[in-house]
Amino acid sequence: MTTKTLPITEARAKLPQLVKAADERLDRTIITSNGKPSAVIMSYEEYEAWEETLEILSDPDAVQAIHAADEELASGQVFSFEQVFGYKQPKAK
Repeated sequence: MTTKTLPITEARAKLPQLVKAADERLDRTIITSNGKPSAVIMSYEEYEAWEETLEILSDPDAVQAIHAADEELASGQVFSFEQVFGYKQPKAK
């Protein structure tokens, strides 16, 4: 994954390659107009992940639950797989 910056004129000429790089390698391209960043090309998969993250972070209850879980983990308040599910976790092959 790389991030590069291109002026809009160069991005226009390379659009198919930029889209392919975003889709296949998760590359990001910042598009500038008159030297100022104005848009980003990224994969749709990454865009969806950002949207989901923003949705979670905009929910105060979810953020509070995340902070509480972090505090529980830091203080050692954890449970084993067996304690949670009632049986031993299968070994990875």
